[in-house]
Amino acid sequence: MSGDSILPDEEVFAGFIEQCLSKDNWLNKYDKSGMQVWVEQSPVYKGNNVPKVHKIKCKMTISDVSAAAMFDVLHDGQYRKKWDPTMLESFDIARLSANADLGYYSWICPKPIKNRDVVTLRSWQVKDDEYVIVNFSVKHPKYPPRSDLVRAISILTGYYIKSTGPNSCTFIYLSQADPKGSLPKWVVNKASQVLAPRVMKCVHKAGQNYPEWKQQNSPNRKPWLHPEQNTLPMMDPAELSIQRADSLENVDETNKVDAQDSEDSS
Repeated sequence: MSGDSILPDEEVFAGFIEQCLSKDNWLNKYDKSGMQVWVEQSPVYKGNNVPKVHKIKCKMTISDVSAAAMFDVLHDGQYRKKWDPTMLESFDIARLSANADLGYYSWICPKPIKNRDVVTLRSWQVKDDEYVIVNFSVKHPKYPPRSDLVRAISILTGYYIKSTGPNSCTFIYLSQADPKGSLPKWVVNKASQVLAPRVMKCVHKAGQNYPEWKQQNSPNRKPWLHPEQNTLPMMDPAELSIQRADSLENVDETNKVDAQDSEDSS
């Protein structure tokens, strides 16, 4: 990010794409029917300490939805309520530039782990057959951490979608986040082996159904492609600062057992 602005520059996008396509230090955790999930291979940790930052990468080979439609699905907040199974609440707060906005998102975590939320700056770029969306956590005075949720940190999270034909694409999701709190190992494993593939399948299905849904719901309104349609209040990016993980309270949830497992064993 350039010295005078918090908004991502060309370098941030290029670095993100490079991570999406890189094979180094990634450990495959799931590989089934056109979908792969990797987690970053971290240095060896002593004892049961899971590293604070969790990096996960999911890749899907899509043969029946265009890259443009998948990009629209990720942006369309109205449509998200229809397909995102883990969402509690999501709304846009302000726009920062023609291709950047500020948003709030909270999601359901596997029980008995507390639910999480984030306030993120999201920025996007469309180039020929490549679509990129990145986000990272920022501080906004009007949206401080809430007592009923754990404020997580997105260090750099996003999507890289590359068109492979008029109705097909490669879809990559990469998350580099500090979920805050010392999470037990099963949560990290469940996230990579169960939850990530499930959400990816939902996103894919959302893409298949989007063109028909959009026909009925303001078909020409796509502010993410046509900034002049954006009705959000304008905000100066200089009012925002990057949310660092160490300024937030840590919650220890290492001793939490998977609710599913404890039901099975009871």
